[in-house]
Amino acid sequence: MNGPKATARRRYFAMLGVRLAGTAGAVFGLFLLGRSEHTVTRVLGIAIVLSALLMIALVPRSLAHRWRTPPE
Repeated sequence: MNGPKATARRRYFAMLGVRLAGTAGAVFGLFLLGRSEHTVTRVLGIAIVLSALLMIALVPRSLAHRWRTPPE
């Protein structure tokens, strides 16, 4: 299966995978934040959650911008 439809499908699943990985990272950060007893671990959990949320927001948008069809 070659052609533009297969390429679009692969790109869609790549963006979906990035979103799922970011969501998993945010859940992991929340887990660290909730189960931590030390300040260092809490700060690490907050940093992981913030970076995962940033990843969810920016990476799929930048991939879509990179893969956009050029105007004719």
